[in-house]
Amino acid sequence: MPARVQSRFVDSIKAVPTAVWNGLDLAGNPFLRHEFLLALEESGCVDGKSGWASRHLLIEADGRLLAAVPVYAKQHSYGEYVFDWAWANAYQRAGLRYYPKLVVAVPFTPVTGPRLLLAPGADEAALLATAGEALIAHAHALRASSVHWLFPSERQTTALAGGPWLRRVGHQFHWENRGYASFDDYLAALTAEKRKKVRRERRQVAEAGIRVEVVPGRAAGAAEWAAMYGFYRATVDRHGAIPYLTEAFFQRLGEMLADCVLLLLAVRDGRYVAGALNLQGADTLYGRYWGCHADYHSLHFETCYYRAIEHCIDCGLARFEAGAQGEHKLSRGFLPVQTHSLHWLAEPRFADAVADYLVEETGQMERYRELLAEHSPFRREQP
Repeated sequence: MPARVQSRFVDSIKAVPTAVWNGLDLAGNPFLRHEFLLALEESGCVDGKSGWASRHLLIEADGRLLAAVPVYAKQHSYGEYVFDWAWANAYQRAGLRYYPKLVVAVPFTPVTGPRLLLAPGADEAALLATAGEALIAHAHALRASSVHWLFPSERQTTALAGGPWLRRVGHQFHWENRGYASFDDYLAALTAEKRKKVRRERRQVAEAGIRVEVVPGRAAGAAEWAAMYGFYRATVDRHGAIPYLTEAFFQRLGEMLADCVLLLLAVRDGRYVAGALNLQGADTLYGRYWGCHADYHSLHFETCYYRAIEHCIDCGLARFEAGAQGEHKLSRGFLPVQTHSLHWLAEPRFADAVADYLVEETGQMERYRELLAEHSPFRREQP
């Protein structure tokens, strides 16, 4: 570690040149790229009136960026996928303010990855400690209740956990490529019951006269992006959810990060009827948003899962992360994977209470994963 290390917080990703930020170790994760975070800022999804305020941490020495952390000051707990509403309510009942709080995260994106982004050759352990201290000091300065690292990598979680940082576990369902030569090869690994189910669902989509087109970001034009935004809003409206993303964000994503975008668009009678937005990293496909304008049997599974799995096999990608939650993914080949978060609370009484709660919750999560493992869709290997 250089002798003169300094930490500072900036209110926009634009404080760091694109090439410098992207020169850090992003682990091939497209959501950590400068272009993605800038698109969120410039389109109004964060900052302004969103309740997300950029407060990115930069750690420097002699004018060189050693590490960066994507940080946001939050006025609510929406768009995080690690739920702390009960903690906020308890603070309120005690007459304390839970907001603002600081989150180390990619907004609206429950994707695991490094949260401390390192320059080549930088000392990860030392800089994690520096970052943790800087975040807690900044929280005190802002009179924030807490700091939360959301979906950090397992390595960084293990290195930082302990002391003031409380570890919390969750789970998602991920598809792993076991060297499949084709989609049929993948199906052969499933039990007969699950294999028949997948084939039946794909057949029902074809019999409805629907085909799913794979549209790389560079090939997507205004019509494709307008359709995808419409599908996103249809899902939001159907579920009464909050439209975190603006149409301008979708447009900027197509302009700034097209090489990482993969659209899966369902076509019937010459028009788009459904679509799924995916981003592709170095070895992983990430499913993000889906929507449709009419109900077609099994179209969600075909567009969001099966066609994406085919793409992963064709391109030799190692895994497919199809988003948060969703037990229905298990029967379609997505197995439970542990996720992590880390939490510091300024109020000692609440920190102690949360620590006790997390011990119990962790045990419950472990028993739940054991139960899920008993329902694996894959054939058991013969002795």
